[in-house]
Amino acid sequence: MATKKEDTKVVTTEADVTAKSATSATEMWQKNSKLITIIGVVIIAGLLAWIGYKKFIVEPNEKTASEVIFPAENLFDKMAATGFSKDSVAIVLNGGTPGGMPVTGLLKVVKQYGGTEAGNRAYYMIGASYLQIKEFDKAIQYLKDFKGNGADQVQSRAYMMLGHAYAEKKNTAEAMDYYKKAASVNDKDEVFAADALLTAAAYAGSLGKNDDAVKLYKEVQSKYPTNVAVQNGEIDKQLAKLGVTE
Repeated sequence: MATKKEDTKVVTTEADVTAKSATSATEMWQKNSKLITIIGVVIIAGLLAWIGYKKFIVEPNEKTASEVIFPAENLFDKMAATGFSKDSVAIVLNGGTPGGMPVTGLLKVVKQYGGTEAGNRAYYMIGASYLQIKEFDKAIQYLKDFKGNGADQVQSRAYMMLGHAYAEKKNTAEAMDYYKKAASVNDKDEVFAADALLTAAAYAGSLGKNDDAVKLYKEVQSKYPTNVAVQNGEIDKQLAKLGVTE
């Protein structure tokens, strides 16, 4: 019998706690229902505003930006394949009518559509163009504004160009940093990552930083044994010049 009384007491206590919790929740709702409802409305309104913004502003802007950038992007691609000239770079950057075809300059594209995907591509091309005409500060400015957004090879190339720009400015620490970043963006890319490391190694060697150069050459040998520079013995030659004859 004693056991039953104890059980009843426990059950009663749990019931009381449940009742109190329910009462507390009810009271909280009564006190805060207006605030909770307002917060819910604000969240829903914000969500609908974001959807509307994407549909009626972002998406049309993306489409317009892609159309506007196309002639300059096409000209840039041709230069990348055949060689850059100051005249062509000037058209890509500032616009013009080569062959009667109107080209909107990329500087204008980033000013009007910098937040779009097309605008982001424009930052890359502007930086690359300024690098070609040796305006290194401007190249650095625009290449830093470019975001790879998962396009690892393009991001690697942007970092390589930043390394070149800093190297031209004799900012050796920044140059080395960006060469290494170019290799690390996707270190499974056996072609580009290895080339970035080789560039960093050659640059370190040119600065007399032989220990760094040796370390970088050996990293290529270790990570990318099928790389051409490893297979044809070029890295062994470079290591020998640095006093390593293993």
